[in-house]
Amino acid sequence: MGGAHAGITGARAHIKLATEQRGDEQALNKLVVRGGRPLVGRIRASGAKNSTLAILCACILTESEVILENVPNISDIRVMLEIISCLGLRAYWLDEDTLHITGAARVSGETPHELAKKLRASNLLLGPLMARKRRVRVSLPGGCNIGSRPMDLHFKGLNSLGADLDIRSGYIEGRVPGRLQGAKVYLDFPSVGATENLMMAAVLAEGQTVLENVAKEPEVVDLANFLNAMGAKIRGAGTDIIRVNGVPALGNPVRYSVIPDRIEAGTFMVAAAATGGDVTLERVIPPHLEPLSAKLREANVRVEEREDSIRVSTPAPLLPINIKTMPYPGFATDLQSQMMTLLSTVPGTSIIVENIFENRFQVAQELRRMGAQIEVEGRVAIIEGVPRLQGASVRATDLRAGAALVIAGLMAEGVTEVHNAHFVARGYRDFEARLNSLGADVERK
Repeated sequence: MGGAHAGITGARAHIKLATEQRGDEQALNKLVVRGGRPLVGRIRASGAKNSTLAILCACILTESEVILENVPNISDIRVMLEIISCLGLRAYWLDEDTLHITGAARVSGETPHELAKKLRASNLLLGPLMARKRRVRVSLPGGCNIGSRPMDLHFKGLNSLGADLDIRSGYIEGRVPGRLQGAKVYLDFPSVGATENLMMAAVLAEGQTVLENVAKEPEVVDLANFLNAMGAKIRGAGTDIIRVNGVPALGNPVRYSVIPDRIEAGTFMVAAAATGGDVTLERVIPPHLEPLSAKLREANVRVEEREDSIRVSTPAPLLPINIKTMPYPGFATDLQSQMMTLLSTVPGTSIIVENIFENRFQVAQELRRMGAQIEVEGRVAIIEGVPRLQGASVRATDLRAGAALVIAGLMAEGVTEVHNAHFVARGYRDFEARLNSLGADVERK
C-alpha cells in the first residue's frame, strides 16, 4: 500500500490548509432521517481515521517530506492537522484525499490545549515528542465520553524508556536527560494507543525496545509500515511482540497510502443489513472486517467477500445473536452500537457484552425513545427485538452512537432527528451524502 518515494517535491497545488476545511460542523448540528428506504448500490471505503491520526503524529519524527494518500477529510483529521501545524510542521491538501506534509527541523514541545481537548488521539503526540524533545508539555486529551481511557500504560512504557512524566494543571510534563533508551515493556492490556505511542517513541531510542502483549489492530500495523517507510526498524507489528531497533533519525521522504477504514466500512455493512438492502463496499480489506462479517452471517445476513470488496444483503429474516467486544481480532467496540441498533428489531433475545468501554451503552437510552426494548445491566445489554422502530428526536452521545442512531432512523417509520450530529462528522466523511447515494433520505440541518 505504501513505501518510500525519493525526491518528493513541494506541494503541487495548495488547495486549503486544514484549518480552512468545510467550516464549522457545529453550525449544522442535526441530521434529519426519513426512514423506510433500503440501501442499495456501491460505495468506496474512506481511509482509516485512526490510522491517519497516528501517522500524522508520527510525522513529528521526521524533517523530510511526506505525501499521504487516502486521507479522510473529516473534522478529527483537520483538528490534528491544526495541532501539528502549531508544533512546526506544514500541511497542505493536494486534492480531496491527499496531504503534503513538510517535517520540521525544530518542533515545539508544547501542544495547544484548546485543540488537544477536542480529540482523544492527541495523546499520541506524547511518544513522538518525547523522542524529539528533551522537555515536553502535552495537554491531556479530550474526545468522546465512552468510558475511562487512562494513560497509565503510556506512562509505564515511557518511564521504562527513560522518560520522567508528571501531570500538572491539565498537562503531561515530560523530561528525558538525552536520547530515550531501549527497554523491555510488558503492557497489562493490549492498548492500541499505548502500543502506538511506545512504538513511535522507540524508533529514535538508543538500542532495542521489545514491546510485549501489544495491540494487533490493523491500524497498528499501518503505523509500523509507515514508520518503516521513513527509515525505522520495526518487526512484529500485528503479533503479540513488537521489536524496535532504534535509529538516529528518520530521513526518508515518503509517499504512503492509508489503509481503508474498517469501522466506516462496517457501519455501512450494518446499515445495509438493517434496512434490508443490498450494498457492495469497495476498496476494503475483507480480513480486517472478518469479526463483523462472521457475526452478520450468524444473524442470517448474506456477506460475500471478494479480493477488495464485500457485498451485504438480507435475503431472509434475521436471527438474534450474542456479541462480546474484545481487542482485535475480536469484535470491535467501535461497531457495537451499530449492531445494537440492528438487533433491536430482530425477533428474539440478543445479548451484547461490552468489555472495552463501560459507557458504550449510552445509546441504548436513545434507542428506547424509538421503541427499542433494551435493558442494561452493567456491561451487559439484553435486547428484545421489536417489530419496528418509530422516528423520534434523539441525541448522539459519541461518534459511534451518532452513526448508530442514523441507522436507527433509516430503519424507523417516520422521521428521526439526530442531534449532536457534529459527533458523526468527526469520523465519517460526507456521511449523509454517501447514504443518500445509496437511496437514503438524510438531511443535515
